[in-house]
Amino acid sequence: MQVILADYLGFCYGVKRAIKIARENASPDGDANTLGPIIHNPQMVERLKSEGVGTVDHVEDMEQGTIIVRSHGVGPEIYEHAEKRGLRLVDATCPHVRKAQLSAKELHDDGYRVVIVGEKEHPEVQSIYEWSGREAFTIESEAEAEQVEHCAKLGIVSQTTFSGEHFERIVGRLLSKSRDIRILRTICTATDQRQAAAQALARQVDLMLVVGGKNSANTTRLAQLCAQYCKTYHIETAAELQDEWFANIEKIGITAGASTPDWIIKEVYKKCQQKK
Repeated sequence: MQVILADYLGFCYGVKRAIKIARENASPDGDANTLGPIIHNPQMVERLKSEGVGTVDHVEDMEQGTIIVRSHGVGPEIYEHAEKRGLRLVDATCPHVRKAQLSAKELHDDGYRVVIVGEKEHPEVQSIYEWSGREAFTIESEAEAEQVEHCAKLGIVSQTTFSGEHFERIVGRLLSKSRDIRILRTICTATDQRQAAAQALARQVDLMLVVGGKNSANTTRLAQLCAQYCKTYHIETAAELQDEWFANIEKIGITAGASTPDWIIKEVYKKCQQKK
């Protein structure tokens, strides 16, 4: 049985940066917390907790100390709120997310009706919405794109981890909605590379294992893409592997989401190698 790792998998630059920032601001006294989970990986969140970085859901949950803005970013009012409460704010927003936020703000300020192509409930998309003056609207399907009304000026941005192919199809449906359209494709390069590598590998193997948090949108998307080509399982850890998955399997492919730690990928790889 051959086990092959995708050419691009695991932590992206933004996630590495966020975790580094969190660790640099850890506090054994419980005075350092991220606003929401810093990344969508429960195992990494737990490890950071053991190192002195907790998690709070709201700025109001802290009376003092350091609050860390997670990689997904937040709206401008959070910065103001933290300052008013006297909290030390450390910004770990992914630079690519920051670019998407500012792109939405720029389009809004220039008088464009802003469309965010992404998942409505995703925290990154919600932060981009906040930077649009809370006037953008989010769509995530071609059917929703068809329902967009014609307008004088239409500006389009995307969730940084959205599927590039899906984005292009949605944009294709939006082109007839205005004579003045600005498209700011804010999908990051790492996302494009990871998705392309996963699909290329899925075409070559009998089984794909996609490793990452079940609450991770980009990992879920990788699993959806791979499932088009072969049997695919989305797992968080090696403990989820089941022997029956490997019956009559000759080649196994492994990829992982942008928030999946190396040690979890290595555990899955090692356990797969033991399947003979």
